[in-house]
Amino acid sequence: MAETTEVLYYVDATAEAVTHRAAQYFVDGIRAAAGARGKARIAVSGGHTPKNTFEMLADPSAQYREQIPWENLELYWVDERCVPPDHPDSNYRMTKEALLDKVPLTQAQIFRVRGELEPDASASRYEADIRQSFRLEGAEIPVFDMVELGMGPDGHTASLFPHTEGLHELMRIAIANHVPQQKETWRVTLTSPVINRARDVFFLIEGADKVAALNRVFTGPYDPETYPSQLIWPAGRRISLLLDATAAAALPPVGANGQGRLEITR
Repeated sequence: MAETTEVLYYVDATAEAVTHRAAQYFVDGIRAAAGARGKARIAVSGGHTPKNTFEMLADPSAQYREQIPWENLELYWVDERCVPPDHPDSNYRMTKEALLDKVPLTQAQIFRVRGELEPDASASRYEADIRQSFRLEGAEIPVFDMVELGMGPDGHTASLFPHTEGLHELMRIAIANHVPQQKETWRVTLTSPVINRARDVFFLIEGADKVAALNRVFTGPYDPETYPSQLIWPAGRRISLLLDATAAAALPPVGANGQGRLEITR
């Protein structure tokens, strides 16, 4: 039986405006989760746009930092490169420098991927940490309150790259995925079933190099082997996109309020 997912997209003219919208989106989601369940568990991605958002969330002169109940937040990562935590390519390092060093989060609230380990060992350790934190039993998978994703020009998201083995994993929480098109690197990533169980799944996307992939993923035929972002099909049947006008150029025009809506049926 066919099912429909709603895609809500919010388009801002400048990167700074996207950063402000993203910061407020995080604030609203964290506050709602903490109010409803006493805790907000969020998984974040690397990249330039999240970095700017994290810096704004941590900035005491901005209006966002004081709105977040930091004591009720748990922070996880969607994916990580298999590098040490102080490596320039580490998503953890970026988040630490942009956010963690500046806000009142304790080590007990931070669940990083141990990228310094061998890839399979790193994925197993991360999955074990998540299972323990969420108190999962058997084949249970976690339900994150928010999962923030990016999208590459090739249509990948998390570290689920085109034509890689990780696209087919349905049982694990976290896996090591070999990515030959990225200098033969290994990544550790949450799997698509875990991402899809999250209560709120949203993308932060900017730039002209994302136009074609963004349009193909959300308006083109279903081909997740080539465009892995199409694997994102949340249980709540809603995806939010926070975009700059450049990235959104090939999507249907937004209304006067800067918002657009698509429906995808599969």
